[in-house]
Amino acid sequence: MNSFLEPFKNSFVLKILLFLAMLFYNFVLNAQIDKNSDLYKTLKIKDSIIFEKTFNLCELEKLDSIIAKDFEFYHDVGGKQNREEFFKAIRNNICAKPGINKRNLVSNSLEVHQLKDNGTIYGAIQKGKHTFLQKTNGIFKTVGIADFTHLWILENKNWKLKRVLSYNHKPYSK
Repeated sequence: MNSFLEPFKNSFVLKILLFLAMLFYNFVLNAQIDKNSDLYKTLKIKDSIIFEKTFNLCELEKLDSIIAKDFEFYHDVGGKQNREEFFKAIRNNICAKPGINKRNLVSNSLEVHQLKDNGTIYGAIQKGKHTFLQKTNGIFKTVGIADFTHLWILENKNWKLKRVLSYNHKPYSK
């Protein structure tokens, strides 16, 4: 007995329609929020606090209010850190010699995906790429690139960074 789709199995049009349906389905499931949304803008500001203010300028006090108490940081080279270890590593490594290291967000790489529970936003996933620069002879040179994924949780109407994945670190090449 022939299946219902037997006459269509060699149909080019059916294959195109099936491909378009899967593409649309994938787009809907993986759609990030609009870059003009309040959530996107808020988390982009939080990203700049973590990196521009803390990593680049060593203003460590800016981190305290946005890092969750049960924070966890997972790094593909440096291992796992809790909140206290993360603060200590920034203080003792990156900020031991301020102005030597710098991080830049790769243009147009930032994505934000909201997390909902019964229609209410409770968190967001923020991901992107960033480059790392080091100053030599007064000039910053890009030395590395990596991916990051942040899990933000809304606690008492405040966004807190709860989990960080920092991975795919490699030397930078154009």
